[in-house]
Amino acid sequence: MTYTKFNVGVDGDGIALITWDAPGSTMNLIDMTMIAELSAIVEELATDGAVKGVIITSGKDTFCAGADLTMLEGMSRTFAELVKSQGEEAANARLFEESRKLSLLYRRIEICGKPWVAALNGTALGGGFELALACHRRIAADNPKTRVGLPEIKIGLFPGAGGTQRIARLLPPADALQLLLKGDQLRLNRAKAMKLIDAVVPPSDLIKAAKEWIKSGPSAKAPWDVDGFKLPGGPVYSKAGMMVFPPANAIYRRETYDNYPAARAILQVVYEGLQLPMDQALRVESRWFAKILRSPEAAAMIRTLFVSMQDLNKGARRPANVPVRPLKKIGVLGAGFMGAGIAHVSALAGLEVVLIDRDPETAEKGKAHSQKLMTDQINRGAATTADRDLVLSRIHPTADYVELKDCDLVVEAVFEDRKVKAEAISRAQNVIGDKAIFGSNTSTLPITSLAAAFKDHARFIGIHFFSPVERMMLVEIIMGKETGNEALAVALDYVRAIRKTPIVVNDSRGFYTSRVVGTYIREGHLMLTEGMPAALIENVGRMAGMPVGPLALNDEVAVDLAWKILKATEADLGAKMVDARQKALLEEMVEKRARYGRKNGKGFYDYPQTGPKRLWPGLADLQPKKLDLETIDIDIVKKRLLAIQALESARCIEEKVVTDVREADVGSILGFGFAPFTGGTISYIDGMGTKTFADLCNGLAKDYGERFRPCALLLDMARTGETFYHRFPPQLRKAVA
Repeated sequence: MTYTKFNVGVDGDGIALITWDAPGSTMNLIDMTMIAELSAIVEELATDGAVKGVIITSGKDTFCAGADLTMLEGMSRTFAELVKSQGEEAANARLFEESRKLSLLYRRIEICGKPWVAALNGTALGGGFELALACHRRIAADNPKTRVGLPEIKIGLFPGAGGTQRIARLLPPADALQLLLKGDQLRLNRAKAMKLIDAVVPPSDLIKAAKEWIKSGPSAKAPWDVDGFKLPGGPVYSKAGMMVFPPANAIYRRETYDNYPAARAILQVVYEGLQLPMDQALRVESRWFAKILRSPEAAAMIRTLFVSMQDLNKGARRPANVPVRPLKKIGVLGAGFMGAGIAHVSALAGLEVVLIDRDPETAEKGKAHSQKLMTDQINRGAATTADRDLVLSRIHPTADYVELKDCDLVVEAVFEDRKVKAEAISRAQNVIGDKAIFGSNTSTLPITSLAAAFKDHARFIGIHFFSPVERMMLVEIIMGKETGNEALAVALDYVRAIRKTPIVVNDSRGFYTSRVVGTYIREGHLMLTEGMPAALIENVGRMAGMPVGPLALNDEVAVDLAWKILKATEADLGAKMVDARQKALLEEMVEKRARYGRKNGKGFYDYPQTGPKRLWPGLADLQPKKLDLETIDIDIVKKRLLAIQALESARCIEEKVVTDVREADVGSILGFGFAPFTGGTISYIDGMGTKTFADLCNGLAKDYGERFRPCALLLDMARTGETFYHRFPPQLRKAVA
């Protein structure tokens, strides 16, 4: 039989070799065609008496990147249609049967009676790694780039093809839960130490090693299918088991506040599955997977954190008519914390970097930042000394602007002061070529006004990084009024080269991310002035889904910066554009108390030299009144913190600061951690319904102020119940998990 995605051959020793090589794709993905073809292959080989064993490998650089998410989205659409036409019971039954086909296929491999070897020539993630786990042996080709793991939790799902049950039988339950709940992608040495990979061999020996194992006459049974199998961590209802599951439940609630149904499902299926025979355990897993698949959280997270992110990473916003200009050398102006981070990620991506500061010594300190980061990676086993030496060889610290003359792109990252930036821009433009693009890393200063200091406004663009640069995955690209398409294309190509996710926004005060996150910080300030306990504000911020409370976040970005922005807003737009209560609070914190945030060890929190940070006790003295805890509605506090950010995002779309809803959602999660389970600020509104959200905002405006009043666009959409993703449909692209 001929297959489109697989090549099958049997050698003279009766060993079948399946090579997975999907045509027209750079990687192998799991879809319905793959499931059907592999099912037919399994039956063909299982019933062929001449076949003694089976090896499955890949014809591509990686083994498998996971499931094609359009398959899962199709299941969800079918479910919704069946609910309308046949009722929920019939729809549930259909979704259950469809969603467990892969699980049944992998179980058939496991019990077919012939030994299977997964010969992993590269990365295996999600359903691809679940396939490897279903094989009786896993051998990997030695490659430092290879990763294995089950990252489904990061898009609101969990492994639904046997992953939870096999991992929980290979590892002690505490380790299994940690792996499943964190979604880590493991290097081969760690995976082998955990016994998730049986052997690591030179690439040239991969198939040979797999064949030799089959020739040795191994058992064709998984350990859990052998009589007398004992769980690595002992029975669930044992002393050891009781030391895992009750604490795990408590940790889950502490870390997620029960906002992530998939995480709760992982705890449930591992707990239940370990008390059952494998086939029944897999059925439990499949039932929970079908339930989570139709959850709003999974739908929102899949769309934003996978489909939309993939689209943006692949250049969805790149001007199609601008040819790619390969980047070889970039300049970075300013070797401070931000500039040093930009230089590091650029050198890590293989670019030559000219790192400029006021004197050679300061520039060298910027390069030393990269040396420290690489040394930390070496100490963690994530890099070698050769890797460090190569990265450092690409960074050329200097105080001489002439070194910028042949750079393709220059990124300015000097102090956030208009005069300082103008001087750096002027000095750079005197030496760079007439085709080089100039990008300014700023979070507050309008790009159009900064471009006034540059000779060619079309080549000037904003490239806003987030701190710390090496960890934050978002880059906000800001279009000035005269920025040209070539500048946009080069900026997007650069962001792709350094493996970060771009969003493109138009110039405005605060752009998108700083503008929206500023409303979260302001709401925390106002709650404090209302008399809410600071600890309650911070804890409810995390309960709502934010990574930190608004006061802690303000400390990180600097309290004096918030004060500076407020004063600039007042000077430019008038006193009516700032809240007098917030102004009084920040003036007290900065001008009278010199509490600038983490950077000087005192802000809304105190930062002792030893021990964790703690809320500053003096905050209570700054509150004109104190609310009775019994009168505070926690649900309303959560809604205030999230709704104000979502409303500001809607205003950004109305004002055309943001022109693609995908970028509003992706930017809100990657840029400032807006509750990921919602799918982002715009998905938060759409998930609730525009009418319901507008009603919520009107109620909050009545009780807490006009800042919550819905914008005209939102009110117009609320009248018909139209969603943002319907009115502003993004270009849809096929994406994979």
